[in-house]
Amino acid sequence: MSIVKHCAEISDPTMLFNTSSDIEQSKRLVWDYKNGVIPEMTPELWRAKRILDSTLHPDTGEVVFLPFRMSSCVLSNMVVTVGMLTPGLGTAGTLFWQVANQSLNVAINTANANKSHPLTTQQILTNYAMAVTASCSVALGLNLIVPRLKSLSANTRLILGRLVPFAAVVSAGVVNVFLMRSEEIKKGISVFDNDGNTVGTSKTAAWYAVGETAASRVINATPIMVIPPLILVKLQKTFLKGKPKRVELLTNIGLIFGTSLVALPFALGVFPQRRSLPVSKLEDKFQDLKDKDGNKIEHLQFNRGI
Repeated sequence: MSIVKHCAEISDPTMLFNTSSDIEQSKRLVWDYKNGVIPEMTPELWRAKRILDSTLHPDTGEVVFLPFRMSSCVLSNMVVTVGMLTPGLGTAGTLFWQVANQSLNVAINTANANKSHPLTTQQILTNYAMAVTASCSVALGLNLIVPRLKSLSANTRLILGRLVPFAAVVSAGVVNVFLMRSEEIKKGISVFDNDGNTVGTSKTAAWYAVGETAASRVINATPIMVIPPLILVKLQKTFLKGKPKRVELLTNIGLIFGTSLVALPFALGVFPQRRSLPVSKLEDKFQDLKDKDGNKIEHLQFNRGI
């Protein structure tokens, strides 16, 4: 639960209100603590750590562009999710919102990925085009197939139709993560000892990092893309029946926002960002490493990315 709590803190939208001076002050406080100027943790120091964890990239130490930080994720994703889950979207609307969603995913994946091997601009554009093609193909394909399932009841076809965005988002989301982080898989990512010293690069660690990130995307998308549309179908037959469209829209936004606030910390917390693996699961070159005291290193760490 401590990991989930930490993820809730870094994905807290109120972290977006921190200014550049807040970030610099937080850096000074954390530096003072690490260098013994501040002898013990204080509430102010804990807040400084939260600000840095939610703002800086763990590999580069640079400030992540505001719309693509985890603290902005709920708000950024809510816009495209509401669009994708709007009932009665035509072909043009489906295409627009799938492209918008994959554009956001590419930006978030690129901004928060492990930075051992950054992609070139050409690689980013190529992978972006492939991710958009995958999501649009799944969404449009299922939109054509579901209405033709005449053996199913009208209500079942309605529910399946509302879940088409979920299928498109999950399938393309996994493709997106693997495409945007393909260089990590090809070349490996940096692994560290307990003192934070880089001891080499590992392709095995990269597979763990990218695979777990893809899984966390599925875990995050599932409740957000499934629960609100199913509840909305029920409400349209009861509470929302005969109500103006704006009431339905506000209800949809509220359902998505509430689900997102709960789902995101759990999805991020399933796999810690700073991962530790036994050397027995890594390549042979890491099996006989020793620390500065001459003891055999049993575990190595890496930044999974988000």
